[in-house]
Amino acid sequence: MDSPFARYEEKLMSSDQETNNTAIFRRFHDIVNTDDLEAISQTIHEVVAPEALLHTPLPITATGAEALEHVWAMLLQAFPDIHVAVEDLIAKGDRVVCRSVVTGTHKGDFHGLAPTGNSVTYNEVFFLRFANNRITEIWGLVDTLTLRQQLGLIPA
Repeated sequence: MDSPFARYEEKLMSSDQETNNTAIFRRFHDIVNTDDLEAISQTIHEVVAPEALLHTPLPITATGAEALEHVWAMLLQAFPDIHVAVEDLIAKGDRVVCRSVVTGTHKGDFHGLAPTGNSVTYNEVFFLRFANNRITEIWGLVDTLTLRQQLGLIPA
């Protein structure tokens, strides 16, 4: 028979895991807002598993932590003042869900589009799965329609 404390112990373990996963996410989030590509790359390789699965369509061939590093290099080149503001952060078991608002100014090449100087604001939601204190899977939903409209690629 289970210990009368089994559910309590399970809840504590889950709570500890959720707290730890949230701390790892916040560490990553805090560094991406520094605009320091070297620090971002280092942190990515510390908190994202090299073989992490990315379930988000990306215009690159890299995978895992390397793909995330490439994405941030591309974003910082195009939007050097990029800022990600977390609006909601939810942790449950081995998952963390984050809803964010991204802002920046288009000052560099972005997928072949020359700088427009346009300010952008768009939303994104990311679901992350953790194992062994690292991000092992990422599902992302990015409002690229709004981003493309603000860059003048498609009519508003």
